[in-house]
Amino acid sequence: MSATGDAKSNYAGVFEGRIGFGQRPALILIDFVEAYFAPDSPLFADVQPALDAALDLRDAARAAAIPVIYTNVVYHPSMRDGGRFAQKIGALSSFTRGNPMGDWPRGLEPGEDELVISKQYASCFFGTSLAATLAANGHDSLVITGLSTSGCVRATCVDACQHGFIPIVVGEAVGDRHDEVHRSNLFDMNAKYGDVVSLAEAKANFAKLAG
Repeated sequence: MSATGDAKSNYAGVFEGRIGFGQRPALILIDFVEAYFAPDSPLFADVQPALDAALDLRDAARAAAIPVIYTNVVYHPSMRDGGRFAQKIGALSSFTRGNPMGDWPRGLEPGEDELVISKQYASCFFGTSLAATLAANGHDSLVITGLSTSGCVRATCVDACQHGFIPIVVGEAVGDRHDEVHRSNLFDMNAKYGDVVSLAEAKANFAKLAG
């Protein structure tokens, strides 16, 4: 059976729920690394606006004393720890330990008191300490920025939901290599797993919590 009409109308009345912001958020910046910004990289995605928005939101989080967490992808030079993910996507070899494509882009350097989590798979939760860290520090929500919308952002959003954290995806602060893929994944995450909000909404929420 094929659905008729536009997706928004088709989903109306079924997938329109909103969770809302939590009371104890953490902000995560997912995989903002050189591989997505260097034109000669196979993963180049032309996503500078997403980074700019994420850095703007990071400033707001720091001002509100909201913890900021960063992730990157790091593999052994042999890629043996990449599993099926690395077998599927050969370009992930850009993230072997020491490869400059895994470096932070200018302006993103984490603060000394900010946590960096290295991972080997799409979700920031899979095989990492993220869920335990959020739970131990009393966080009820994860405000999500990063790359890419259809990959690590989406996987993290789904896993945040499944671990009991409210996923808040900031639309302007996530990016992908193709706009249609970006928009369709934002639509689906907003429909089924978390809330997609604007940068202005996220900043206003942080300011409210700071007050």
